[in-house]
Amino acid sequence: MGNIRPSFIKIRAIRLVEEHGEKFTDDFDHNKKMVEELTDVSTKKLRNWIAGYVTRYRQRRTD
Repeated sequence: MGNIRPSFIKIRAIRLVEEHGEKFTDDFDHNKKMVEELTDVSTKKLRNWIAGYVTRYRQRRTD
């Protein structure tokens, strides 16, 4: 069973990957730093949520 994420997390994460795809990798810690640089996310939890979805999204696209 996977995690169910709200649509606003998915929308922001997918838009970030489409606009800045070359800056993201399959590494969560790297993506966490990139999300912090590229967005104005106010909380750590929201940043980690978006970075986690970006990581999973990138892993699925490369498989």
